[in-house]
Amino acid sequence: MTRRFRMLVFVVVMLLVAAGGMVVVWAQHDDEEPVTILGTWTAGQAEQFEDVLRGFGIPFRYQGTAAQREVLLSKVQSGDPPDIVIMPGLGELAEYAESGLLEPLDEFYEPREYGAPWMSAGSSSGQVYWVPVKADLKSIVWYREGEEPGDSPAPLRSWCVGMGDDGASGWPGTDWIEDLVLQREGPGVYEKWALGAGGVKWWRSDPVRTAWEAWAGLLRQDERAAEDALLTDHRGDPDGHGLLFDGPRGGCALEHQGSFALSFYRSDAKHARLTDSAPLLPGGGRVRAHEVTGDFAALFSDRPEAQRLIERLASKEGQREWADRADVFSANRRVKPRGDAVKGEIARRLREGPRCLDASDVMAPAVRDAFYEAVLLTIARAAAGRDPDVPGLLQDVQRVQDAQSTPGDGGRAAPRTVCSTR
Repeated sequence: MTRRFRMLVFVVVMLLVAAGGMVVVWAQHDDEEPVTILGTWTAGQAEQFEDVLRGFGIPFRYQGTAAQREVLLSKVQSGDPPDIVIMPGLGELAEYAESGLLEPLDEFYEPREYGAPWMSAGSSSGQVYWVPVKADLKSIVWYREGEEPGDSPAPLRSWCVGMGDDGASGWPGTDWIEDLVLQREGPGVYEKWALGAGGVKWWRSDPVRTAWEAWAGLLRQDERAAEDALLTDHRGDPDGHGLLFDGPRGGCALEHQGSFALSFYRSDAKHARLTDSAPLLPGGGRVRAHEVTGDFAALFSDRPEAQRLIERLASKEGQREWADRADVFSANRRVKPRGDAVKGEIARRLREGPRCLDASDVMAPAVRDAFYEAVLLTIARAAAGRDPDVPGLLQDVQRVQDAQSTPGDGGRAAPRTVCSTR
């Protein structure tokens, strides 16, 4: 089956799912055309990324959008996908890989420079269809310099919480649930839940239910704070310095946010400090592992120029340039961290095990979206003083899971490994 035919089959299937109809127009690439790249980075970070790419000497055209999923699907449906896509959603990339639309990347990077869980094989043949070009650490809590928290769970009034985003709102809440499952149950259970593996109804299981109920209990401590969380952007005011330094309530002292929060804090980032999240989460406990996330590059094209660009970006030199210019973190083991003590702590945790990929990023997109919706409903009900009905919400997500062809139970391109001990 040719790649062109596989793409046509995939487009037809997606159109049938959408119950729509359209004429698919196929666009042919000319070898002199720039490499097209679709990502989520906008504004300053997009400019920094473009500066790095210019140094490669390969003509390119970058498009950054918060509505990446919709834009990508539209481009695929029109028969003109970007040459390269960069996104955190491995579950989404898996769907494209399973449809034969992605090109294997094994020849264009050195796998040993990354390792698991970043470079988990994406097929039974051992081929990999994505490479992380940016890494971030989760399972951490930020606080202001000189205001170090204690080692016991913190009440809701202490937390700076926002669920809003330009793209899909609610994902910051999934980070709480994921971290609770990971710290309470450990990497083994977490990985099976993320992949929907083992024939277990994971959304109805005790590990997920009790973690969710613990988070819902935290939210119900303060209806006003829960309402603020629902209405607040996780980055804070566009002209501000992040929720930690100028949040809507002014009195919050802790923020459960990934290492990317440093960019939200702007000039106040030098006053931000971090600690492991486990002791501060509802119920407390010891650190079992760290959740990590990445932005993964994948190839829709077999154009040599696109392949060379991926090769350059994934190389030690490309990752070093990107990390230095944009002040971001790399999953490439050969890129040694630079910067202050806080960045050194982040880099160390990114390299030490156990580490587990963000569960919602690994899940099938339909399951991930149901996860987001259940999180928002939990907060909305807590803000209204209602019982969140956690079992009912989780049953709804389980129904979506049951309707999927679960990558963890035999899908060709899903990560084989979500967690790594090394």
